[in-house]
Amino acid sequence: MDNLRAELHCHNEFSNFHLGLRETPYDCGITVQEQLEQAYKTGLDVIFITNHNTLDGYNNLLHYKDNHEKFKDIQVYPGEEITTDQGIHVLAYGITSTIKPGQSLEEILDIIHSQGALSCAPHPFGLNNGLRERAMLCDLIEVFNSNNVDRYSNLRAYNFAKANNMIEVVGSDSHVVSTLGRCINVIESENTLDSVLRAMKKGKITIGNTEYITRSEMIEHARYKIQNSKDDIIVYFKENHPHLTGICRFLINAFESNPNSLVWAAIYKIAVHLTTRLSNKINFKNQDYNILYERNLRAILPMILT
Repeated sequence: MDNLRAELHCHNEFSNFHLGLRETPYDCGITVQEQLEQAYKTGLDVIFITNHNTLDGYNNLLHYKDNHEKFKDIQVYPGEEITTDQGIHVLAYGITSTIKPGQSLEEILDIIHSQGALSCAPHPFGLNNGLRERAMLCDLIEVFNSNNVDRYSNLRAYNFAKANNMIEVVGSDSHVVSTLGRCINVIESENTLDSVLRAMKKGKITIGNTEYITRSEMIEHARYKIQNSKDDIIVYFKENHPHLTGICRFLINAFESNPNSLVWAAIYKIAVHLTTRLSNKINFKNQDYNILYERNLRAILPMILT
């Protein structure tokens, strides 16, 4: 048996246009070549490609890998981050075919298991798309997600996993190249899909490394999404918050004109502070999280500011 260094939560450009109607169409700009180069650089043995609601990125990356000897020791396995009918996310490891989004959690879990695959609750106590207590229904739980910079979301997931004796994993949730391998899982297994899945199911997996996304990486991801999805963002505001459309357009133009301005660094710092306060209220002070899942800005703002 080997101790395999594994990335269990990452995206590439094939996630684009698969997130759903409530999200921006562009999700990630990483090419399969960039993804494999970063995996090689960070010494990964295993990557599960977990694009939103598609296996396309896995198939394309596997084809590229098989034609480049340099990456022969990196094993690429199929995964998917599936959106339920409630807009909540669940990960599937080792599936054989794409699982259609928009179904109930129970239906999705049944399909995952019918394919001999494993389910995982990603960012379960994140602020708008986590399973929360229903993470108990999954085989695994993600107790650390690099993008949960509010930190309380990860702490609540960690405490929940311990209290319920769940198998813990971590995920980089990589959407920019440099964050691939930010979180490492160590799996005691041979490097075949069946062996890896068996080991994970039996809990032969430990946390090797955890690290948060940096401010510059978060701004890099925001720049990609805004540059490619700005028209869709403005349409969303016109339809849902028309009184804020002018401000939205102004901020997008200002960001595009100088994304490296210290102003955005300051705004990021304020946003993290406010999100942290909100996460503390939701995850440890029992305030109603349904408001966040509904994305009701008028209800959310008073919760953040008071």
